[in-house]
Amino acid sequence: MIPETKSSRIMLVDDDGVNLKVLCAMLSTSGFNNLVSIQDPRTVLDLYRQGRTDLILLDLNMPYMDGYQVMAELKALKDPLLPPIIVLTAQRGREFLLRAFESGARDFLTKPFDLPELLARVGTLLELHLAHRFIYEQNERLDTLVRKRTEELLRTRLQVVQKLGRASEFRDNETGKHIIRVSLISALLAEKSGWDRDSCETLLHAAPMHDVGKIGIPDSILLRPGKLEPPEWEIMKRHTFIGAHILEGEDSELLRMATEIALTHHEKWDGSGYPKGLAGTAIPQAGRIVALADVFDALTSHRPYKDAWGVDEAMKLIAEHRGTHFDPDLVDLFEASMPEILAIRDAHADEL
Repeated sequence: MIPETKSSRIMLVDDDGVNLKVLCAMLSTSGFNNLVSIQDPRTVLDLYRQGRTDLILLDLNMPYMDGYQVMAELKALKDPLLPPIIVLTAQRGREFLLRAFESGARDFLTKPFDLPELLARVGTLLELHLAHRFIYEQNERLDTLVRKRTEELLRTRLQVVQKLGRASEFRDNETGKHIIRVSLISALLAEKSGWDRDSCETLLHAAPMHDVGKIGIPDSILLRPGKLEPPEWEIMKRHTFIGAHILEGEDSELLRMATEIALTHHEKWDGSGYPKGLAGTAIPQAGRIVALADVFDALTSHRPYKDAWGVDEAMKLIAEHRGTHFDPDLVDLFEASMPEILAIRDAHADEL
């Protein structure tokens, strides 16, 4: 028997005080020094919660609660490290044995029992449980390390894609925290639309790259003040294809979604958008979400060429284009989420 078993916490549950004293004496004499005697089975759960338990020796026939009920209560805790249970009972017969095992017992001994046999079974189950605990705790530590490393990689990835987005924003005079706000608002709308957590996080990381294709637009067009001439506007619209071309072709859910957004975030619900004139649900939902978040933040942000609109003014325009430019269901979600959206804007406001 490994030395650690001697200090293992063992709960002894029996309504007969004499039996408890005898059992305690047997185990104490054999070197076990962390014994918890319980004569009232109704207190088992509370005492179990007070300290890590490694083994339970349990009688079956007791007042108030029998051993089967005790095992049912312990099982209901769904403790991944529930200790093994040895049933010690005067009850004989196959039906008691089978019911005990079905209820969660790992071993079964009838009274009077042989001390060497009891000690052998106690030692074996303790060693198995301690080994199980060691493996479980090692896995927990590894999971924690993996989770921390994954979180670090995700933070790094988000920083990289935000900087890639900023590269295009700087060329278009859209400095500041525009892409951060658009990303957070987009992820919020996705969550409100019923997306799962992983997909919302992917959108959070993909949205900053929505205008990366502007890198390929000449400064004479991209930075030109005033309205573009029709031929210039056709060149400007190509930034959607350029962005998709930059991002496409990789076996990554993040880049697949980023490609989709870059290509479709200027499509409109009524089919009057570009580059393909998609309409309604033919426009991927990620593109529809980012389109709404992008327009709202652009309207309500100061730019060298325009003053910031008020929130009410921006929402009035968005409401006017509900069902033409924007997905009507998303506009409804947007309006309902306004307190959270304004909190995002406040937390990531541009420095004046």
